[in-house]
Amino acid sequence: MAPADHLIKSAADLVANDRANTHGDKRKNHQNIAGVWNAYLAIRRDPTAPLNEIDVAHMMVLLKLARTQLGSFNQDDYTDMVGYAAIAGELAS
Repeated sequence: MAPADHLIKSAADLVANDRANTHGDKRKNHQNIAGVWNAYLAIRRDPTAPLNEIDVAHMMVLLKLARTQLGSFNQDDYTDMVGYAAIAGELAS
């Protein structure tokens, strides 16, 4: 199997099995993420400004937060939230 074929098969297996068990239904998970991202974008200090690196770190915290609402408990979501929050704090200071 070619390397690209192997990557594609591995990704398909993860999305259909492991990630589905961990994060729940794909559509609902992405709807939740869109919901928290849209809320964040609406309350930014300047909602018309282009996104910056701090916004990205904030939105990654929100992505991880949204993932806690479906699927099974995943400690990595909480660890990643702390990590992204720390990055946001460093970038903002």
